[in-house]
Amino acid sequence: MRRIEALGVLADLTSRHPVVATCAATSRELASVKDGDNHLYLLDAMGLVGSVATGLALSVNPSAPKVVGIEGDGSLLMNPNVLPTGGYLAPGNLILVLLDNGVYGSTGALPTYSSKVDLQRLAAAAGWTTRSAETTEGLRAAFGELLTVREPAFLYARIEEGNAPGTEKLLIDPVSITGRFTRWLREAHAAEVAA
Repeated sequence: MRRIEALGVLADLTSRHPVVATCAATSRELASVKDGDNHLYLLDAMGLVGSVATGLALSVNPSAPKVVGIEGDGSLLMNPNVLPTGGYLAPGNLILVLLDNGVYGSTGALPTYSSKVDLQRLAAAAGWTTRSAETTEGLRAAFGELLTVREPAFLYARIEEGNAPGTEKLLIDPVSITGRFTRWLREAHAAEVAA
């Protein structure tokens, strides 16, 4: 499964969810598949998806659609303490999706440590409910399963190395991204309260 294929599945599944996406190729490819107001792209903030998504999950109504973080292996390895932090704080409305291609895909494909560090086992040891997927069908099924759990959920997806060719740079101003995401959250919360 290529990253852009995985992101296509996730974009389809998360139109009602707040989505926090890691920087560089992942953000660019997600925006090229579907750029939504519910997407918070963490441009130039490698390693912070787990932190931001956990904080967001703790701050929104727990009965609202789950917060979804989309992270890469290199980025998670830059800040692995998000796993024990999330496991300890235990927001039941959080899904962290790890797209593991085994390399730093945006900076020359240098290898990460994920070939020797089992990130799914690390998440499980830290208190996350985990699932894994290697195909788009498996990703869809595992995501559906994790929507039903009441603990922090970790979805490990093995993807192929390589970036989608011809993907445009994401040149949206970070302040604008934050503004539209905040507006979307406010409107989604208002609609939920009215329902």
